[in-house]
Formats: sequence, structure tokens, C-alpha cells
Amino acid sequence: MNANFIIILGKSLIFKKMKKTFYIPCIMLIFSMLLSCAKEGCTDPDAENYNSSATKSDGSCTFQGRVVFWYNEATSDSLYYFGSDFLTYTVDGEVVGTQDINTYWTGAPDCGQSGSITVTKDLGSDKTKSFTYSVVDDLGDEIWGGNLEFTGNTCWGHELVW
Repeated sequence: MNANFIIILGKSLIFKKMKKTFYIPCIMLIFSMLLSCAKEGCTDPDAENYNSSATKSDGSCTFQGRVVFWYNEATSDSLYYFGSDFLTYTVDGEVVGTQDINTYWTGAPDCGQSGSITVTKDLGSDKTKSFTYSVVDDLGDEIWGGNLEFTGNTCWGHELVW
């Protein structure tokens, strides 16, 4: 009889083919099968480097968050009566933009919208991260300041209120 077959006994597989027997520990076979099935990469869909075909996170995810500054007409009027003409925006010690005080909004603009001050920050492997900000007018007065929380794959409007 010329039959080829596989028999599973205990922790070993026995392959028989034409009266020759080979022993392969099952643990090695299972381990190699598991390794070939799991694809490592970034599995967080909010990450900049998300890999939709990854099935196991390898800790490589990186994030970016965005904030858009805005204020309404009443705040613009208050800045005018205070004697301000333009504002300089700083985030994490870096100037990110300047704006005439007459640039106001009736609601939060979209991130990156023309005329807006939109800030994008690399968050590294953190999904959220806090940065300091300051808004100074042309007279040298800090009008607003504090901390901003940036969250990966989001953009939110930070309203400046007089």
C-alpha cells in the first residue's frame, strides 16, 4: 500500500510516507503558524501611521493634533477699544501666526480655513498632549494664555473670549 498520511500523537506529529517516519514537535509547528499569521504595525485608526492590515500593535503609533483659535465680533470690538490692532499667537514657545483683530468668526472655523490660525502639533506616541499658548497684542500685552490639550486625529476650536 502506497499511502501518505499524518497521525497526531501526544505532542508530536508523525508523518509516514513509504515506511519513513519523521517526528516534529507540535509546539514548533504551532509557534511557526502563529508567527506567520500575526502582522505587526500600528493598529490605532487615530494614528498618523495606522496600518489597516496590522493585527498586532507593535507600539509604533504616532499622533498629530490640531487646534484652531477663534473669537467673535464682541471680542474683536473689545480688542479695538483696548487699542490693539493685531495679535501674535505662540504655542509651546513658537510663534504660529499673527492676525488682524478684525478677523473674527460667528463660530469656530474649520481647521486650516483661510484666515484662521490653525496649529498642528506632533504628539509622538502620546494620543493626547498639553502645550502652553499665549496670545499677545501689538502693544505687548498678553491677552490670553494657558494650556491647550491636543488630541490625535482631531481638530477643535479654542474660542478666545474677552
